[in-house]
Amino acid sequence: MISRSQRPRKRKRKLRVFRVTLLAIFILLVGAGVYFYNVYNDVVNAVDKMHKPISRTVSQKRTTEVKFSKKDPITILLVGVDKRKGDSGRTDSMIVATVNPEKKTTTLVSIPRDTKTKIVSTTNPSKNRITKINAAYAYGGIEMTIDTVENFLNIPIDYYVQVNMEGFKDIVNSVGGIDVNNQYAFELDGVTLKKGPQHLNGLQALEYARMRHQDPRGDFGRQDRQKEVITKVIHKGASISTLTNYNHILTALEDNIETNLTMDDIIGVQSNYKAAAKTINKVEITGDGKNTNSGWYYFVSDKTRQQLSNQLRVQLGLKPGTVSRINIYQ
Repeated sequence: MISRSQRPRKRKRKLRVFRVTLLAIFILLVGAGVYFYNVYNDVVNAVDKMHKPISRTVSQKRTTEVKFSKKDPITILLVGVDKRKGDSGRTDSMIVATVNPEKKTTTLVSIPRDTKTKIVSTTNPSKNRITKINAAYAYGGIEMTIDTVENFLNIPIDYYVQVNMEGFKDIVNSVGGIDVNNQYAFELDGVTLKKGPQHLNGLQALEYARMRHQDPRGDFGRQDRQKEVITKVIHKGASISTLTNYNHILTALEDNIETNLTMDDIIGVQSNYKAAAKTINKVEITGDGKNTNSGWYYFVSDKTRQQLSNQLRVQLGLKPGTVSRINIYQ
């Protein structure tokens, strides 16, 4: 029989184990919950392998470096990169998160991959050109992608998290698959999914997140499914059934995620930015999809970009600024 003095200890041990799984949740979305006790060394090693710094330390859109201890508002660019054999890769999904712990708000902006804009390289301007925003990665990797998003929205990008979409299936498999309610029966790359509730393995979940041409909402429908898949993975990663499988989860994460966040950064976010998760606002960029002589593009006006920039700069506590004009109709 367990004494009353033993019960609190047992509950604390269970809580300790539960907290460990929250690390995988945070690394995946850079959102909340870094707790590490018994598996501290495994976690540190995994984060070290995922850490890929960029050449700059402070965005050109900022005058000073952000400080977690001061609870400065921050931005994080989350990108899903589609790398296939013989292809340098392009961003398959792109989400800008602005996080303000004092206002206790987070804003998520999904940028359609076919958005026509000026892709920008601050280190090699000869690469600058007007094309789809997802081409920035093919021309200059994550750094050119960051430069391009900063120019598009006129806001600083402080941190990035890059997920390899081809390897995302490993992450899904590491948590034992996910359950979804598929709205449209479809076939893609040899994977056939029926309409309705079903359990998906990693490969099926990957195609579920990729499909867009058979969705009436196109890229916006795909963005919703990508967010759904990530949410499902988070829920599975936090379940008791995955506690004994944390090594597989960490391996899948370290093999498929890159970020310029360090372990100290992650601890800083966890300590000072949890309140920002209380209110999450999702923003969909309005525009027009059109076929042109050079292909299909999503056109976003300078006026829309300016309105969005104003909204995000307020969220970040920055002074008003004017977006650069981009002749997307040339």
